[in-house]
Amino acid sequence: MDRVSDIIRLKWAHSQNILGQGVGVAILDTGIILHPDFVNKKNRIVAFQDFVNGNNKMYDDNGHGTHVSGILAGDGCASKGTYCGVAPGCDIISVKVLNHKGNGDIVNVVAGLHWVVQNKEKYNIRVVNISVGTTAKSVISEDSELVRAVNMVWDNDIVVVVAAGNGGPHPKTIGAPGISRKVITVGASDDDIAVDLMGKNMKDYSGRGPTNACIKKPDVVAPGSRIVSCNAMKRQNNIFSFRQNGINYYTEKSGTSMSTPMVSGAVALLLSQYPDYTTRDVKMKFKESSDDLGQPHGKQGWGRLNVAKLLQE
Repeated sequence: MDRVSDIIRLKWAHSQNILGQGVGVAILDTGIILHPDFVNKKNRIVAFQDFVNGNNKMYDDNGHGTHVSGILAGDGCASKGTYCGVAPGCDIISVKVLNHKGNGDIVNVVAGLHWVVQNKEKYNIRVVNISVGTTAKSVISEDSELVRAVNMVWDNDIVVVVAAGNGGPHPKTIGAPGISRKVITVGASDDDIAVDLMGKNMKDYSGRGPTNACIKKPDVVAPGSRIVSCNAMKRQNNIFSFRQNGINYYTEKSGTSMSTPMVSGAVALLLSQYPDYTTRDVKMKFKESSDDLGQPHGKQGWGRLNVAKLLQE
């Protein structure tokens, strides 16, 4: 995150004390642990809901959700600020919909989305991060239950940010629910870097548009390769420094799953500054402020996330 913060011009926002204060962000993933970066000064994990195993106590038996949460909302305290997330002042609502392998049933994801809407007012949920997707033919349709569920959340004035998926480089490889014309779909801006994904060395992995319905996607891109963030697992490859009391606090992961929370965090920053913005307002701000990388829309969308431009009128 230290490397990435310059690329997306994040440091300007933090220098202005724009940290996402007062904004609730729901993260649908594998769960979360009580990592120091979430509980420094106060515990910002305000809710945990488990649709996989029904546990009340928060946990993450995969590590993906904690890593995503760190990119979005970690304050970097365990690294003395080096690996600070995008919105270190926002509240975290962790919704576990994926199992220990990082897989999930659509019924659990849909249930999680309905729970978010039901608890919107209680936790001031303004943003939903979905760093998960599928290209299964049964759901790669605008009329699928999964896409209808994210559209329902969007229609309740909650900004939904979804990963484009790692099925690139060919056209029409955006995963569901990222194919929804309403949500903000996020690709990786740096997928020219070869990375380890699902045990394979891959590059040009970011899902490309358009969708099968010829909807222009993705909407925006952000760095997704070799991103260092919070570690939940005791045994993990790619462990980074800042080992304290026998605990390795950070690890490296890649994919559009890592790009997505950068954009979700930026939405939290924006809504903390302009709380009256609607979902439509937020989407238009990304269209106006993203940096054109000179690539086709099917690869870059409107361009790469630029936090400083996003927050300035």
